[in-house]
Amino acid sequence: VHLVESGGGLVQPGGSLRLSCAASGVPSKLTFSNFAMNWYRQAPGKEREWVAGITGDGRITKYADSVKGRFTISRANAKNTLTLQMNSLKSEDTAVYYCYAKWVTHEYWGQGTQVTVSS
Repeated sequence: VHLVESGGGLVQPGGSLRLSCAASGVPSKLTFSNFAMNWYRQAPGKEREWVAGITGDGRITKYADSVKGRFTISRANAKNTLTLQMNSLKSEDTAVYYCYAKWVTHEYWGQGTQVTVSS
């Protein structure tokens, strides 16, 4: 499974960005909906941290406390896409954001997209 993130960039504090993750190469016996999807991020000098997750059917979402109420994760299974809507961005949200897919023991990462929050 190949994951490609997009939508990162430079935004002022308080602004918004919408990240997308496009999945391709899903094995023929599976569909995108088989994969639980997550967003992670890694700031300079820090370890990668989990940001948000969503179940395969999109019914259940979870968020890290640091982004709860500001970020929204969603997915469009028919389009093999994952989205992260980020509002009220803060400087501490600056990081490389990664898309992560998991099915049983199979795990896949995207290459990441840079988000910089600065005035």
